[in-house]
Amino acid sequence: MKTAFITGITGQDGAYLAKLLVDKGYEVHGGVRRISQPESPRLEALGVADKVHLHEFDLTEQNNIFRTIRDIPMDEFYNLAAQSFVGASWELPVYTSEADGMAVVRILDTLRTLRPETRFYQASTSEMFGLVQEVPQKETTRLYPRSPYGVAKVLGHHMTMNFRESFGLHASSGILFNHESPLRGKEFVTRKITLGLAALARSGDKPVELGNMDAKRDWGFAGDYVEGMWRMLQQDEADDYVLATGVTTTIRDFFTFAAEELGMDLDWQGAAETETATDRKTGKQVMKVNPKFYRPAEVDLLIGDPSKARDKLGWEARVDVRGLAQMMAKADYDALA
Repeated sequence: MKTAFITGITGQDGAYLAKLLVDKGYEVHGGVRRISQPESPRLEALGVADKVHLHEFDLTEQNNIFRTIRDIPMDEFYNLAAQSFVGASWELPVYTSEADGMAVVRILDTLRTLRPETRFYQASTSEMFGLVQEVPQKETTRLYPRSPYGVAKVLGHHMTMNFRESFGLHASSGILFNHESPLRGKEFVTRKITLGLAALARSGDKPVELGNMDAKRDWGFAGDYVEGMWRMLQQDEADDYVLATGVTTTIRDFFTFAAEELGMDLDWQGAAETETATDRKTGKQVMKVNPKFYRPAEVDLLIGDPSKARDKLGWEARVDVRGLAQMMAKADYDALA
């Protein structure tokens, strides 16, 4: 039986990864912050809450990281925890830099000292590409982050490469493009859309307020992407891989797909700050733009090239963006019953 440790195990990706590993026969341990709620609703939703071992783990505390890695034998270490909300990173740039950048250094250096044989996965992100220098983006595309979150993730990404090349650690980075699910946090735009539309479909009357409707993202299903993480650590040689669908979709189109699942027929009017959407069937305004949700520095177009992951890992996304939006909208609608 292999043993794995997952930071961020109570988050979306952590819960899906925990289920994948439990199903594969792993003994699974996970790190949670002391201030986190003791409940683990995502793990409970996937039926694995009683099958994993949780430990207090703080990304900013070196001694805690050292003791955890010293005391738990682990074949694989998945670093998924982070301050993961891009919008909040402008308000929390120092904490984001610590949790998303320096924490990777702390973990890698501790693994190098105590458990150099442990295979390490770093959750990198398409936000590192920021002001994109190449379309589509692949593993060799120049990084140009446009937020404190993206900058911090670049540090973690390069440190992972450096420890691999300098000390021979089996350390891989997954450059994941946007991946969502019904377990996505409510603060993220996709979940904000599906929750808002579900409430409207259940007789609510508050339109969903959004920012830049023309921003384009490469959206996939988190359940598919955690399999890619696992496959990276099964390779003989560590490397970096883009996980993506290779299809780009505007926020407007994602909104439309989710609305269609709930039986809405949208009439779009206006542009930029005056843009609105109304359900022709009910006459309700279901979306309006609020400029306060614009980013200080927008990332307009992200689309990944997953060909390396397909060719070397045998991985590909199975759920397309329309199916993803429909899955999330139905789950939020059903939860309000």
